[in-house]
Amino acid sequence: MQVRLGDIAYARSGDKGSGATLGIIAYTPAGYDVLRDTLTASAMESYFKPMGAVGVKRYEVPDLHVLNFVLPEVLAGGGSRSLRIDAQGKAVGQVALEMMVEVPDKLVRQCRRNSD
Repeated sequence: MQVRLGDIAYARSGDKGSGATLGIIAYTPAGYDVLRDTLTASAMESYFKPMGAVGVKRYEVPDLHVLNFVLPEVLAGGGSRSLRIDAQGKAVGQVALEMMVEVPDKLVRQCRRNSD
């Protein structure tokens, strides 16, 4: 089943010059397992390609249920050089949460924030 990433995780992001860092934090251990298998560096690079993302790198922080991504050049020069309306990395996390991800039907409930 396709679900919005924001339904099973939250995000923190920030700018680093012309690039951004993006942390995707799963609400549950089951959600982390799904995201670890689904959110590859190439999947994030494809998603952010319209913003100029190339060479995306992914780092895993399993004890915290976090996937951290480095998105070089996604900010088109950064806050002081870019002509974009929002050239800082704060919004990158919100953009990522709109991504649709595939979650096995039997795990959808276990991946959501208030799963019982």
